[in-house]
Amino acid sequence: MTVEPVTPGPGEAIELDLFLEALNRRHHYDFRSYSRASLQRRAELARERLGCATLSEAQGRLLHDPSVLPDIIDAMTVQVSEMFRDPAYFLALRRDVLPHLQTFPSLKVWVAGCADGEELYSLAILFREEGLFDRTLFYATEINRRALARAEAGIYDIDRLPVFSQNYQRSGGRGSLSDYYTAAYGRAAFDRALRARTVFTEHNLATDQVFSEVHLISCRNVLIYFDAPLQDRALGLFTEALTRGGFLGLGSHETLRFSSHASAFATFDEPDRIWRRTASQETSYAR
Repeated sequence: MTVEPVTPGPGEAIELDLFLEALNRRHHYDFRSYSRASLQRRAELARERLGCATLSEAQGRLLHDPSVLPDIIDAMTVQVSEMFRDPAYFLALRRDVLPHLQTFPSLKVWVAGCADGEELYSLAILFREEGLFDRTLFYATEINRRALARAEAGIYDIDRLPVFSQNYQRSGGRGSLSDYYTAAYGRAAFDRALRARTVFTEHNLATDQVFSEVHLISCRNVLIYFDAPLQDRALGLFTEALTRGGFLGLGSHETLRFSSHASAFATFDEPDRIWRRTASQETSYAR
């Protein structure tokens, strides 16, 4: 069955509102504060995957057929990443941030919106090479259960490895990325030891609360999909979670500059989007 694309209009805007409301009330996934343009594209993808002519038809499937939920969440979330993406960021962590983290007797790192796990494994390798892995607990959180399962598996298509390896070398890698995976049958499985100190768990930045005090939060290219109030809520969670002297890393097009939580941070490395938690502050996000 071929499903024709739908041109958004007033009726489609109402359908999108109702679809998001149904997703929230029926299954407790709240996408209503995500960027509208992104939502329109992702909902259209969900409609196409379900083979529905309209978003209203997809809403009916969502309400009455629980088996379609994983496909819808897959469509509504973005898992576009690569290992050591933006190598300058990881080089800055290696050279400038980890020497500060060395001063803590034990460490906790939160990878918020971990997608398929590329960022987690990049950080695990980085911490291992800098001698911090054995005293670090990693939290890898994601709203998408399928993505979380893929992250925990740590298996990637072999044709992605050349880019991963180039990024690793440019980020200051101390060996070869091939030291950390086994390749067979067109796939690369990363060393299980890299996830031995990781807790993989669902967490929704739109609705959930802080679960631990941490020393580093890496949440890159996630906030760009949120509207301004939801961005501020997420940054409020990060403000509350970070210990004094902890670090926050964001994506290359994300900033703290216009957030109500900016005063709780000092700019550490603005070109590479790294901030450091400083002053105490009352958080103002919605609970």
